[in-house]
Amino acid sequence: MSTVADAPARRSWPPAQPPEPVYVHDRLNHWADANPDGEAMTYLGRTWTWAQFHERVHRAACGLRELGIARGDVVGFLDKNHPACVEISMAAGSIGAANAIVNWRMAGDEVDYVVNDSGAKVLFVGAELMPTIEAIRDRLPNVEKIIAVTPDGAEGDEYEAFLAASGSCEDGPDVVEDDVCLILYSSGTTGRPKGVMLTHRNMVSHTVHSHDGWAFGEGNKSMVAMPLFHVGGSSYVLFGIHDGVPTVMTREPDAGSLAGAILAGANCTFLVPAVLAQVLQSGPDAIKLFGALRFYTYGAAPMPPPLLRAAMEAWPETDFMQVYGLTEVSGVATHLLPEDHRNAEAEGHPERLLSAGKAIPGCELRIVDADGSDLPTGEAGEIWMRTPQLMKGYLNKPEATAEVITEDGWFRTGDIGHLDADGFLYVSDRVKDMIISGGENIYSPEVERVLSEHPAVLEVAVVGVPDEKWGESVKAFVAFKEGASSTPEEIIEFTRERLAHYKCPKSVDVVEALPRNPTGKILKRELRAPFWEGRDRQV
Repeated sequence: MSTVADAPARRSWPPAQPPEPVYVHDRLNHWADANPDGEAMTYLGRTWTWAQFHERVHRAACGLRELGIARGDVVGFLDKNHPACVEISMAAGSIGAANAIVNWRMAGDEVDYVVNDSGAKVLFVGAELMPTIEAIRDRLPNVEKIIAVTPDGAEGDEYEAFLAASGSCEDGPDVVEDDVCLILYSSGTTGRPKGVMLTHRNMVSHTVHSHDGWAFGEGNKSMVAMPLFHVGGSSYVLFGIHDGVPTVMTREPDAGSLAGAILAGANCTFLVPAVLAQVLQSGPDAIKLFGALRFYTYGAAPMPPPLLRAAMEAWPETDFMQVYGLTEVSGVATHLLPEDHRNAEAEGHPERLLSAGKAIPGCELRIVDADGSDLPTGEAGEIWMRTPQLMKGYLNKPEATAEVITEDGWFRTGDIGHLDADGFLYVSDRVKDMIISGGENIYSPEVERVLSEHPAVLEVAVVGVPDEKWGESVKAFVAFKEGASSTPEEIIEFTRERLAHYKCPKSVDVVEALPRNPTGKILKRELRAPFWEGRDRQV
């Protein structure tokens, strides 16, 4: 650890062009050699130089090998944001293994499923989340070793002891670009999370291609506040490492942590729109503080146009960029660049502020009908994309993989949208019943599965409705069994005992029966329609 109190003189900028990366840890290796004493990572008052961070990753790799982890194996990480998660991802990747990052907001039963599905042999767990693991320990037969991680790395921290006891290992000689290095869990059509397998090729391609318009330069410092179990955290953290600029990581994206990171010099970030809304409602001091951001990228949830315009007016010196993508393509697939934000009105295209921008380099887009035929410009259909960032597949789910990836490599996003004559993409709806609340993907069948277990519930449908703070919120419609009854409050509490709280309904409507078509399928569009009426976007 270093305080970087006597930091060396800043190297000239731009630095000599580093070699193109092949593996996720290549740029870390480069900066450890090219700028060993430069600031790499700051977290809760601790700062590591490039050389120190590099050393920790290689010690972690050696420690994993000593625990029997080899190429093709999986380790797991369950904690709030912590640089150790990045270290383990890079360490595992360097020896051909993968890190499965578990959503720390999940309930015990969900953690049980994800850890077992991933096949993790070693599990790193935040100390405050250890009770969750202790409660299900007997249901994790594949986990051979559990190592506790504390936020401050104080004496007695098992993770720090794990590093200290390890040597420094070189990269695995048998690692290839198509080895899976990261597994992130995304909700799936079964109502259970699906492990998205991302390879070195996927992650490096994403970093390089989505870098367009997002490059860091002299004086930049990146703030990583999005959760690392989310692609917006684990993919974004690689940008600072790629460019050799310092990163400030927050444990959570709460107001105090974000303010602290900005005061520590962070001036570039990626956050969901809900955070922006909170800042604008927090008064002049917060608005002035966030004005220090040079670059603000937003995505993972819709940005209401009034909120975007208010933000652009509040921070005229800040560059805004919107991104659209999916976990399955490692993150970003399209972007609305800062100049598009600034020039939309002047160029007579104010509607472009509603778009998701254009495809990033290396990404092809198609809009197709139900038969997979291309649709004309301006006509809405399913968004398909083809890119080297596309996942290797869903872990343990070849059939689900085949459903979304065509034989010639096109990925069916499940989103509805259209392209205009200039190539700007407009996302308007979803084929899947996915709800995006505060940047978190919530798959309605997963919530319906839990609600259907309530003793009073006969049938249920879950939809997303507009939420000014979170973009969407979860709403449930339930019909009761004959002679049974309950209250909305009781039903919500029932789900909170079985699901992560962000997945639980915020409201429940009791109905006599759910609307259905002649074949018996529930008409969710009818349930959603009154709430979305008159809005430009349907997500």
